[in-house]
Amino acid sequence: MKPGRMVMLVLGTLSALLGLGLVAAAAGTGWLNIQQRDEGFFTSSTERFEASSNAITSVGVDIMVGQRLPDVIPSDTAGSILIRGASATAGKDIFIGVAEQQDVARYLDGVRRSEIRELELRPFRVEYRDVPGTRTPARPGAQTFWAASATGAGTQELRWDLRPGSWAIVVMNADATDPIAADLQGGIRSDLLWPLFVGLLIAGLVLLAIGVPLIVAGAMGLGRHGPPPQRPTAGPPAAVPAAGSPYTTSPAGNGAAPPPPPPAAGLFSNVPYPARLTGRLDLALSRWMWLVKWFLAIPHLIVLFFLWFALIVTSIVAWFAILFTARYPRSLFNFNVGVLRWSWRVSFYAFTAIGTDRYPPFTLARTDYPADFDVDYPERLSRGLVLVKSWLLAIPHLLIVGVLAGTTRAWVASDDDWSGYGARYTSGGAFSLIALLTFIAAVILLFTGRYLPSLFDLLLGLNRWVYRVTAYVALMRDEYPPFRLDMGPADPGETLPTNPPKGAP
Repeated sequence: MKPGRMVMLVLGTLSALLGLGLVAAAAGTGWLNIQQRDEGFFTSSTERFEASSNAITSVGVDIMVGQRLPDVIPSDTAGSILIRGASATAGKDIFIGVAEQQDVARYLDGVRRSEIRELELRPFRVEYRDVPGTRTPARPGAQTFWAASATGAGTQELRWDLRPGSWAIVVMNADATDPIAADLQGGIRSDLLWPLFVGLLIAGLVLLAIGVPLIVAGAMGLGRHGPPPQRPTAGPPAAVPAAGSPYTTSPAGNGAAPPPPPPAAGLFSNVPYPARLTGRLDLALSRWMWLVKWFLAIPHLIVLFFLWFALIVTSIVAWFAILFTARYPRSLFNFNVGVLRWSWRVSFYAFTAIGTDRYPPFTLARTDYPADFDVDYPERLSRGLVLVKSWLLAIPHLLIVGVLAGTTRAWVASDDDWSGYGARYTSGGAFSLIALLTFIAAVILLFTGRYLPSLFDLLLGLNRWVYRVTAYVALMRDEYPPFRLDMGPADPGETLPTNPPKGAP
């Protein structure tokens, strides 16, 4: 592992992640700005507010207390609120007003009022804090301290531009009597969304422009090594032609037997796939160590977070390279294979096989670790397939991989009438098939001290399927992954080396 390149990759990942977050925030702000321009205000639904007191008041709202808006921001663009309401009591007029908290406190001193302490809109729920009092206030419409107000019969509408200070919203009957019942709707708007959108977008693009080249440069440096050595394969012995056989001489007349015809390729054939996953089961596994392996693997998971983000970025870069040159950049290919290899080691150690107690090495290169993954480098790739294979052609396999390795979670809506809160949601989840089988193997190991070989072979086959599909989706090969479960420590046609080369790049 090259420390300088890894630092570049980490810094690039942090910069790109922050840039993506700012771009996402800019997209959300832009959408809000479009919605606001179409409707004027973001409004809530109309809801019933009721209290047996003389007034319903909001909790004090502090807006830049002791400060003032910058001169470059016009006061009428900082934001506005809308309150639209009508009295729910027949024959009553409604009053809606906004004023400074101290003025409202003086006006309602000794008056029974209900202060909104908690408000939820979906589902609607409101809680009040009753403030006792016996005095009947003067009509609110006759007061002069209101910053904005609306009063009268039918639906009334109040619009007020936000200002620095401590403010309160008051809803009353126009004659100041009790009780108070009103159907209210709130809204808000701001003309600052557009400059905020532009600022977030520019900042996000700048961070992406810094982070992506750092990631690519770091990945190319980490992947800049020679191709991995070829694994030994177990093939049939050289055929010795029988006497009188028509193949005792070659067409060229040199006496050599012609090569056997290649095996027929196909989705369900036994032709070895060019992405190979292997794993050797340790015979002396600890009964209990699997209980803490997930914790011991945390340093690897932190590194893999950065590596996998880099793999996504380099796969996008490789997509363009394949589209225009029909070649996968070799250094990026080696890096991406190394990331998958590193992931398989950690997974084999702690999560989806627990087949060894040997701690995984911190390297992208091949080593003598009992778990390995490799992909043959393609000299050329199809420009046409790169457009569809990773998202369209891979759908059947992705559905299967979702069953093998994906977890599920469901949300169920329930209506708890006793709570008064409306609809609630409860969630439940389930293990993936690989996780379930690994847990079963771990429990058997805990109580018997043995790892069932047949279960280990099945887990290797399931993981092999997942990693083949991952290599295909990452654009590393054009060959479609086979629909078959190749169980066992090694891929078909391959022999596990008893003494693999140490530190092989």
